[in-house]
Amino acid sequence: MRIVSDRLMLRPWQDADRAPFAEMSADPAVMQYLLPLATRDASDAWIDRQMAHLAAHGFCFWAVEADGGFVGTVGLGRIGYTAHFTPAVEIGWRIARAFWGLGYAPEAARAALRFGFETAACPEIVANAGFDNDKSQRVMAKLGMSRDPADDFDHPRVPEGDPLRRQVLYRLRRENWLRNPTQSEGEDGS
Repeated sequence: MRIVSDRLMLRPWQDADRAPFAEMSADPAVMQYLLPLATRDASDAWIDRQMAHLAAHGFCFWAVEADGGFVGTVGLGRIGYTAHFTPAVEIGWRIARAFWGLGYAPEAARAALRFGFETAACPEIVANAGFDNDKSQRVMAKLGMSRDPADDFDHPRVPEGDPLRRQVLYRLRRENWLRNPTQSEGEDGS
């Protein structure tokens, strides 16, 4: 199964994606607001979990390519920890630094939302990010997601004292997205 947008393809993982994903995940700028994948084994295990999630649920954080080359990962996942908003499906993204500023994260995320709401019939999709991660919060807002500060939470998988522990939470309900699935597109389409 492949999901296609104007410039991108979201697709299942291939063995050829492992090296570029590991390289991207070793970039401190890319990982600034994410928990590290410190080794190639950790990076490969992350991909293996996505492939298992796809087999179990029909979606995952897919590999994303543009013009036949790997640019990152964008997709959906069932949250595996307990919080006030779970059970839930989350959307997320990680784009290699060489492709920042091209609008790939919101474009691929819109395609993932379309799949999540139209094909998987998710009632709601959430996203979270560290308080200082302004770039991801801008993408969430572009997608039409909304934030209520009362929903912000301490991430149970982030150690106490880590600046990433406190997270903002954005939400988008299926009925709101279905009313206008292109609502999040700006005047320039990004």
